[in-house]
Amino acid sequence: MSLRALKWLVGVMGVLIVVGTVALVAVIVQRLGSARLPVAEGMAPLSLRQPEGTRIAGMAASGERLAIWVVRPDGERVLLVDPRNLRPAGEVRLGE
Repeated sequence: MSLRALKWLVGVMGVLIVVGTVALVAVIVQRLGSARLPVAEGMAPLSLRQPEGTRIAGMAASGERLAIWVVRPDGERVLLVDPRNLRPAGEVRLGE
């Protein structure tokens, strides 16, 4: 194999590597951009039924429950919600 053919082959392979990398990045960006949360589709809105002036201070997963820390005018609480059926599962009052 001549040196000229080897240089041509290396150049073609280099171009293929660059084109393949760009295509891979484009596919990843496209899939990340169109990703949706599976829970959001067809899900009923959750009402925490808290008094006026309540704000959510934090949220965390706690086992099979969702813990929502709320700050209310009458004190702070952690509301436990079952995400499967969107019903309150309990409440912990803080600072009483």
